[in-house]
Amino acid sequence: MDDNYKHPANDRKIKFRTNVVGSKKENFKWVVFVTILTFILSSSLSIISSTLLEDAYIYISFLIVLVIILMGIVFDIIGIAVTAADEAPFHAMASRKLYGAKQAIILIRNANRVSSICNDVVGDICGVISGAASGFIVVQIAMIANGAMQTLASVGITGTVASLTIGGKAIGKTIAIEKSNYIVYKVAVILKFLLGRFSFMDNGNKAKKKESEMKPIWLI
Repeated sequence: MDDNYKHPANDRKIKFRTNVVGSKKENFKWVVFVTILTFILSSSLSIISSTLLEDAYIYISFLIVLVIILMGIVFDIIGIAVTAADEAPFHAMASRKLYGAKQAIILIRNANRVSSICNDVVGDICGVISGAASGFIVVQIAMIANGAMQTLASVGITGTVASLTIGGKAIGKTIAIEKSNYIVYKVAVILKFLLGRFSFMDNGNKAKKKESEMKPIWLI
């Protein structure tokens, strides 16, 4: 090849299109909302976990930590599934008026916000709370053990919590990507059911009322 040859791309500046996600005002409001929500959830979960762990036995405390880890993994799966899901099949389902199809479309169209809440807010909070709770367990063990047992307990519990969290999320990511549409639909069905029960979206519209009375299709 000629040494003087220049690739055409070198002669012109490459420009990439910027993806616009909402206005600056909407984004600012969203950041404020997420920040406040994170503070409320983290404070609430911290108080609840501290109260439950205070007088609990060690094995009960460890079970509570496992529940917190599992919660973080589940929400991490939901957040990834929403970003990986395909919207097209849900339009076909909505045209057939399948229960929860419209909610699935809403989730996918707001994937950035849903993933932010599931992965960043709930997921990270569960990680922080599980770490703090595992430290509380170590303190409990330190009160009944001495010397090398304290060190072994600290290393063992910290390593177990970290490995379960990271390993669980690694497995969850694979599941979320492979079965993204299925997961999103199940979440949408649950969301539709809860909204129907608590009447959060009841605007007095007869068409919406009839739709909410449809029997859910739990399996597809």
